[in-house]
Amino acid sequence: MLSEPRSGRLASWGNALLAGLVSPDDAVLAIVGEDAVHRVEGLPGESGPVGLTLGLGRLRALGVTGLRVALPAPGHPLGLSGPPEFNKRALEAEEAVVCHGGALGLVPEVSTVGPEGDEHVEVVWHCLEVREAPPADVPSLGEAERELAEALREATAVLSRLDVAASGPVAEAAIDAYRARAEQGREVLAPGYPPRAVRVLELAQRVGLLISVAFENGHGGAVSASEMASRTAALRPVERTARRAQVAAYNAFVEERERGR
Repeated sequence: MLSEPRSGRLASWGNALLAGLVSPDDAVLAIVGEDAVHRVEGLPGESGPVGLTLGLGRLRALGVTGLRVALPAPGHPLGLSGPPEFNKRALEAEEAVVCHGGALGLVPEVSTVGPEGDEHVEVVWHCLEVREAPPADVPSLGEAERELAEALREATAVLSRLDVAASGPVAEAAIDAYRARAEQGREVLAPGYPPRAVRVLELAQRVGLLISVAFENGHGGAVSASEMASRTAALRPVERTARRAQVAAYNAFVEERERGR
């Protein structure tokens, strides 16, 4: 969770495009980001992969009115609604986009191509059928914000007691990089999202960064097996809560529009 998921960018800017709040060029530019190219494969009515602009337009023609995010992990099908084939692909990718109003879903396949020193990233979004049902375990924005604040307080207390809070030069460098990126005026969400969604996503991404740094820095000051187990027990629920909050924030656009009907 050191960076925003590609499914989040696709859902966020795809929603803004579907609502007529941004142009196709602006949406595609934001979705692709630093990748070289994104394509969509398996769309009904298309015999092969198509560009992202055409893909989003085709989804609109197929009745899609919004896009939701799924960020599943083993034992936690967060944001998914089936069928098993789609859930399996999404779990392998650790993310997916579920279309609202079209019974379709998109799972990214990410490839690095090109010679050493000149590699670039290409993404193919595989379009599959999904079950039209409420997504699994997605909280409301209010619930996500409260859960995230509570989980962060509890984890900080445990990690401080064990002297395993993310610290040291590696952690400091990662945090500095995050702050530098945030100060560049990066748009956390596309136009049209409620301010609370932006606030929840920013907090969830900061928490995700700290959790990632803590895991990547080994066991910190935890030297015994019991301390290591306590550290993992403290971090895992917070990571899960941060993922739930991210999904709630990305899905807020669709949820707000549904409530407004």
